[in-house]
Amino acid sequence: MTRFDGAVLKASGRALCATEVAILQVNVGLRCNQACAHCHLNASPERAESMDWPTMEEVCRAARRAGARLVDLTGGAPELNPHLRRFIERLRADGLRVQVRTNLTALLEPGLRDLPAFFAAREVQLVASMPCYLEENVRAQRGGGTYEKSIAAIRRLNDLGYGVEDRLALDLVYNPGGPFLPPAQAELEADYRRELAARCGIRFTRLLTIANMALGRFRDLLRRDGQEEAYLRLLRGAFNPQTLDGLMCRRQLSVAWDGTLYDCDFNLALRLPVNHGAPSRLSDFDCAALATRRIVTGEHCYGCTAGSGSSCAGALVRNA
Repeated sequence: MTRFDGAVLKASGRALCATEVAILQVNVGLRCNQACAHCHLNASPERAESMDWPTMEEVCRAARRAGARLVDLTGGAPELNPHLRRFIERLRADGLRVQVRTNLTALLEPGLRDLPAFFAAREVQLVASMPCYLEENVRAQRGGGTYEKSIAAIRRLNDLGYGVEDRLALDLVYNPGGPFLPPAQAELEADYRRELAARCGIRFTRLLTIANMALGRFRDLLRRDGQEEAYLRLLRGAFNPQTLDGLMCRRQLSVAWDGTLYDCDFNLALRLPVNHGAPSRLSDFDCAALATRRIVTGEHCYGCTAGSGSSCAGALVRNA
C-alpha cells in the first residue's frame, strides 16, 4: 500500500478503483516538434516511439467492446504519427467521438497545415496547450516563437469554426509556470477569454487547468533548483477528498504506443502498468476486469487530488 493509498482509504474507507472505461486515452507516440519544460513524458523531436497501425486496430476493437464514449489521442505531438488520419477515419467510422491533444505549433509543421480542416470535417474535438495568455510566460515553458505560432494556429482554427461553433470544441490548457498549484479555473478562464480576445482577437470553448506533475522534465527542474521535496509537500498538504470521485483514472484507461495499458498517462510516464489482477496488454483487453480494476498509485497521484484537483479534463471541484 502506497502513502496515497492510505490517504484514500482514510478519506473514503475503500481502495481507489475504476468504475467504468468511458474514455480510452491513446498515446500514439513520444515524438514531438517541441521539448516543453513541464513535459512529464520527456517528449521531443528525438523520440522515436510511435504506435503502429495493427495496434491502432486493436484500440478500435477495444473501444467498441468497452462502449467508450470518447477516444482521446495524445503524444508527444499526435499529429506526427504517420497513421493519425487513417486512425481518426476508422474511429469516426465506428461511431466514436475523437479528441486530439495538440500543442498548436505542430499544426504549422510542413505537411500538416491541412490537418485543421481534416479535423473540422470529422468534428474532432481539440484540446490545445496554451500555458498562458502572456508571451513571456509561454516562451519560458515552451521556447521562443511558440507563442506567435500558437496564436496563428488558433486563428486558423477559429476561421474553421473551432471555439466558435458548438460542434467544434477548442479547449485550452493552462499549466503553472513553476512549483505551485493552478488558480481557480473559472476565474482564470475569464482572464484568458478577456486577454486573448483583446490582444489577439481569438476565441476558445473552455479553459482547463492542469497541475504539473513532479515527473519528466518538470521533476528535473525541481531537482535542479532543490524544490522537489517542497513541491511534493505542497501537493500532499493540499490533498482534497472531494476530488476522489472525479479522478480520471476511475473512468479512463491509458493505452501506450506499444499496447501496454496504464491507469493514466502519468503512470505511463513512470512505466507503472495496470496491475492488481487486471490485464496490462491491449491484446488481452477484458472490459469487465478493467472497468472495476484497482488503480495503481504513487506519490504523483497527489498532483491530481491537490486543491481543486487536476485531470486531463481540468479541475475536478469548484471553489476548493
